[in-house]
Amino acid sequence: MLDTLRQFIADLVSPTATETRPFDDTDYRLAATALLVHVISLDGAPTDIEKRKLHSLLESRFKLDPGTADQLIASATLVEGEAVDLYHFTSVIMRSVDEEGRLRIVEMMWEMVYADGQVTEFEDNVVWRAADLLGVSSRDRVELKHRVAAASSAATADRTAAV
Repeated sequence: MLDTLRQFIADLVSPTATETRPFDDTDYRLAATALLVHVISLDGAPTDIEKRKLHSLLESRFKLDPGTADQLIASATLVEGEAVDLYHFTSVIMRSVDEEGRLRIVEMMWEMVYADGQVTEFEDNVVWRAADLLGVSSRDRVELKHRVAAASSAATADRTAAV
């Protein structure tokens, strides 16, 4: 399931780039990206739309250039593949990010869930568990879900009207 994403990342990033990765295990951006990679991998190999959305989110939210975003995705894919649970990632985020930032990370997770236009119960459950570990209330989690769903529906309608 993750092999396709790993191969995609390996094709993008040279081996020397991953050896000198600028993101260590205490970097909340690596932890957040690992959560996002986990979300898009739940329903099979990530689609091109999900990959583009991930790249776009990282570049805009973390103010990264495309090359650095590639490095972050490669590093996150590796650590996510080795992880046994979400706690490691959420604990890094809890130590480094304030409540507003944690809400933004949960919102990013919902954006990744809705990137392919389908929400599976596994995706919904992972966001619920991660939000809980991040100290995000059920009310806030559901509100973010509805906000992202509405924006996703509006974007889909705009694309359909343009065609």
